[in-house]
This record gives sequence, structure tokens and C-alpha cells, in this order.
Amino acid sequence: MIEEALTPVVSRGELAGAVAVIWRDSQVVDAASVGAQDLNSGLPMRRDTLFRIASMTKPITSTVALMLLEEGRFELDDPITRWAPELSDLHVLATEGSSLEETAPAGRDITFGDLLTHRSGITYSEFQSGKIADAYNEALGRQIDSELTPDEWIARLGGLPLIDEPGRNFHYGHSTDLLAFLLARMEDLSVSDVFAQRVFGPLGMTDTGFTVPPEKTGRCAANHGFDDHGRPTVLDIVPGGHAVAVRPPGSTFFSGGQGLWSTADDYVAFARMFVEEGTVDGVRLLKPDTLALMTSNHLTESQRATAEMLGRRPFAAGHGYGMGVAVVIEPETADLTLCGGGVGAVGWPGAYGSWWQADPNDRSVMVLLTHNMATLDQLEDGVGFGVWDAISRFQALGSNPGT
Repeated sequence: MIEEALTPVVSRGELAGAVAVIWRDSQVVDAASVGAQDLNSGLPMRRDTLFRIASMTKPITSTVALMLLEEGRFELDDPITRWAPELSDLHVLATEGSSLEETAPAGRDITFGDLLTHRSGITYSEFQSGKIADAYNEALGRQIDSELTPDEWIARLGGLPLIDEPGRNFHYGHSTDLLAFLLARMEDLSVSDVFAQRVFGPLGMTDTGFTVPPEKTGRCAANHGFDDHGRPTVLDIVPGGHAVAVRPPGSTFFSGGQGLWSTADDYVAFARMFVEEGTVDGVRLLKPDTLALMTSNHLTESQRATAEMLGRRPFAAGHGYGMGVAVVIEPETADLTLCGGGVGAVGWPGAYGSWWQADPNDRSVMVLLTHNMATLDQLEDGVGFGVWDAISRFQALGSNPGT
């Protein structure tokens, strides 16, 4: 069924290829690999093809944070300054277009709850314009493979103004990257090692990590984007130059917001937690009460109405935002590009076309991975939207228990 649904999108030249899996009733009920893993070499997609999952990293980071919360390592209302003294003297930008000197002291410190719900006042450069966007780019470097160390990155972040008061509004951005580095400081380990010990090792996610080992690079999907005519092609670099082809030896920057590589089956192993009350094959990641906290909407009605991402208002109807995941509140108006399913279903997509949802109503998990690396300019011109057709076709399969 998946192959029949996705093949037309690939055949029309709107997507290079994809791998998708549906899990339900304690087993995989359908899986398919469609199209090319690498258009240049002609290699076909494989079930174990590795993809950059971009912001699908965020739910994993948030899960690790909540594991430490359960252990009493911090409280949601705790200021982060205990672990990030570099952010003790924060200022807030007067207006989006004002100079970086036009600021006022922040009304309060950022809390761990702010980071988990993207209400810290920290942003991404792509979501801004003018001087603040330039300042973020100059200070923080590449978003995925920054040349900075974590300590250098946090120090530079502390020198940038916030775009809003902590706690006031939802602003998608580097909150999850900062959260991951704070968890690493608590554990006195790298972000990579914390995730491996807490999640990847216990769940057997042997193909998930921030770096692809040499023996697995032949399984990596190429950086598929689009040429000037809107046709799929292999890009030399990812849009925005956020990542390099090969991480520099000795790099210590691991992006908890968007840095992971994974496979469809590995991500299914993680996402099952959301439909099995925090436990996967006997391995407990979160207690049911903590999972309920993670998957409950934490935005006020005003915050839902005003939250904006690239000109869209993703939570104005259909969804709220929990901790690292979108939460379906009104299924009839839920935007499938975030996730579908019934009330309480969750998901959070990645910028390169990856998508998933977990629906506790029918205990199903759906994962679709692809590289659909359209630039912002191309998206404005209508190039790269084939992936949304693929997601809609795929999600429709999962909504029918007979598939």
C-alpha cells in the first residue's frame, strides 16, 4: 500500500525517493522503499537507508530532558543559569527591526520549561531578518555542524539579545540545542554520549547518531534537492550551508535541535514510546505521567494564535505544542504536515522532508523519511511541495486500520 501511494509522487519527479513504515498492533504492518537513494549513482532506496532527520531530533532531546527531570536533576521552573551562567545577563530586543543596542534587561531568567516549549525568546536566523538574523549567523555559525565548541556556542548565544521576554510567546529556534548542551553539562558527557546511553543503546537504535561511521556511509541518502527547473538533483551542500558533507575530526558540537541521522525503523523504535505509555519492549524511557506532561498542549490560546513559523501559524487550529512535539487537539483541522491522527496524537517533522506521527488512539506509529532539501526561495515559488503530497498519501493509509 505504501509503495502504491508514494510511487506516483516519485514518478512525477517531485521527490527523489523515500522510505516509510507503518507500525500497529505490536508489529510492522507495511513498509516500502521507493525511488533513489542517490540519483547520481542510481542506487535505489533501501529499508535501512540513512537520512538527516533534522528537527525530528527535537523530540529525542526533549525525551532525554524529561528523563533527567524524573531523576530530580532540575525542575521545569528552574532558571537555566545554574547550568549556563553565561546566560545570566540577558537583554531583549526592542523590536524586530531595531539595532542590537536597542534592548532592555529581560524580566526574568529562561527556565527549562521555556526551552522545552520554545518560549525562551531564542530564535533561528531564518525566522528573522535584518541585523538580528545577521548577528545569529555570525555568532553561532552552522546550525548542524558548527565549528564552535558547546561552551563557545553557549557563550556567544549569551551575547545575543532575545527577541521576546522569556515565557511570553512561542518562537521556534535554538532552544532545543541549548537544552541538549545543558543536559550534557549535567551528565558531564557529550550530547552524543548522553543520547547513546539514555536512548539509542537501550532501544537498539544502532543506526542513529550525530555522525555516520565510515562503514555506513554507503547507506546515506544523497542531499536531494531541486535544480533551477524544479527537478530533483543532488546538492553539493544542504540549504543554508548548515551542515558539511563530513564532520571535521574532533568536532564536539552535536545539535540536539537538528543534528541526527537515522533510519525509519530506528525512529519507529523511539516513537513507539508515545503509544506504549513511555516503554518500548520492556525499556522504560518515561513514566506515564511524564509522558502525559510531554504530550499535553502547553501553549495558551493567545500563544497558539500568534505563534508563527515561516509565515504560517501552525497552532492556530488543530494543534497545540507540548514538549518537543505538536499535539493534535482538533483532528478535523489538524495540518497533516505537522502530524495527523486523533486527539492526543503527536509528531514533529524535519526540515528536509522527514515526518512521523504516533497515535495512542489506535496505537499506531508512522514514519516517512526522505531528503527533500528545497530552499526557502524555491518553496516560495512552489518547488518542493511534492513531499506534502507524499505525506498526505501516506497518512491516509495509517488512518485506515485495514491497511
